[in-house]
Amino acid sequence: MGCFECCIKCLGGIPYASLIATILLYAGVALFCGCGHEALSGTVNILQTYFEMARTAGDTLDVFTMIDIFKYVIYGVAAAFFVYGILLMVEGFFTTGAIKDLYGDFKITTCGRCFIMLTYLFMLAWLGVTAFTSLPVYMYFNLWTICRNTTLVEGANLCLDLRQFGIVTIGEEKKICTVSENFLRMCESTELNMTFHLFIVALAGAGAAVIAMVHYLMVLSANWAYVKDACRMQKYEDIKSKEEQELHDIHSTRSKERLNAYT
Repeated sequence: MGCFECCIKCLGGIPYASLIATILLYAGVALFCGCGHEALSGTVNILQTYFEMARTAGDTLDVFTMIDIFKYVIYGVAAAFFVYGILLMVEGFFTTGAIKDLYGDFKITTCGRCFIMLTYLFMLAWLGVTAFTSLPVYMYFNLWTICRNTTLVEGANLCLDLRQFGIVTIGEEKKICTVSENFLRMCESTELNMTFHLFIVALAGAGAAVIAMVHYLMVLSANWAYVKDACRMQKYEDIKSKEEQELHDIHSTRSKERLNAYT
C-alpha cells in the first residue's frame, strides 16, 4: 500500500499539460528541421539537375548560399528548442510542486514572467517561420500543377520562370517549359514529388510548434496565476495569524493586570 501511495503521489506531481506541450513541441521541431533540411537538399538537386543552375564562384550571395544558411539555421533551431523544451519541463515540475503545496515556502520570482515573455516571442517567431515555410510549398504546388496539367492537356506549352519567385535575378533567365526534355524528366522523377511533400510536412511541423507555444503560454500563465494567488493567501494567513496572536497576547496581558489588581 505504501508503494502504491508513493506511485500515486509521483504521478500526481507530473505536469501533464507541460508534458503534452513539450511532446508537441519536440514533434513539431523534429518534423520542421528534419523534413525542411531534406527538402532544401532536394531543392538544390532539382535546381542543378533540371534548371541547370550552378553555384556562383566567390562570395556572391546566390540561392545555393541562402539554402546553406537556412540549413545552419535549422541546426540552431533544433538545438535551441531542445534545450528550451527541457527548461519548460523543469519549470512545469517546479511550479506544479509549488501549487500542490499552497502554503509552502515558495516565493514568486521573475522566472515565471521571463518564461512567459520568451514563449510569447518564440510563438511570434514560429508564426513567421510558418508563413515563410508556406512560400516553397506554394512554389512547388505551382510546379506540381504545371506537371499535372501537361499530362491532362496534350500540346499545352506551359513555362515556369524562376525570376517570378525571386530565386534568380531579373537579368538571368532560368526558365523551363513543358516542351523541354528536362521538364518531362523532372515531372516523371520521384524527387519533385518527394521534395514537395517534405515541404508540406515541414509546414505542418512549424504549425505544430506554434500550437505548442500557445499551449505553453496557457500553462505558464495559469501556473503563474495560481502560484501568485497561493502566495497572496500565504501572506493573508500570516497576517491573520499574527493579528490573532497579538489579540491573544493583549487579552492575556489584560487578564494578568486584572488579576494583579484584584489581588
